[in-house]
Amino acid sequence: MNFQINILLGSDVPIYRQIVEQVKHAVAIAALKEGDSLPSIRSLANRLVVNHNTVAKAYNLLVAEGIARSEKGRGLFIATHRNLYSKEELRRRFNESADRFVGDVLMLGFKKSEIIEGIQSRLADVAILKD
Repeated sequence: MNFQINILLGSDVPIYRQIVEQVKHAVAIAALKEGDSLPSIRSLANRLVVNHNTVAKAYNLLVAEGIARSEKGRGLFIATHRNLYSKEELRRRFNESADRFVGDVLMLGFKKSEIIEGIQSRLADVAILKD
């Protein structure tokens, strides 16, 4: 595994959700690929100094969302990518994320041109995206 999970204590985002979002992001940018293993619940909980139930909750959610698959006695692995959502649901989720992002960066004082330039730069950094 060539990425690290880091949590922010005191964040409004629950620890289990931070784990889930970081794994999803790593999959999205290909830092984690199909078949890559995730650390055991115990080892990740010890490294993060959190309750093992917190990691188990995150891992169960990753399995439920189709991001990871559990292999009895072997561990948790990144699953084959498949689209679990309808086009309408994908669009809804995209719009929800975009609205949250745009609201955040506007509150930080960025101008429209700066936002567009920043997004284009980030997309260029994520080489796995295709037109």
